[in-house]
Amino acid sequence: MLYWALLFFVVAVVAAVFGFGGIASASAGIAQVLFFIFLVLFVVTLIMRLVRKA
Repeated sequence: MLYWALLFFVVAVVAAVFGFGGIASASAGIAQVLFFIFLVLFVVTLIMRLVRKA
């Protein structure tokens, strides 16, 4: 999932460089959502591992 977030971020940066504002905005939004989903899943997984070891 982090891979997809980074991919959409790169697409947003490239689109912004070439002046495609709508595409850049949409790609940046998708990248941000995917990154936060990844972050939440990472924290949940980390907590689950700590709970199982205890």
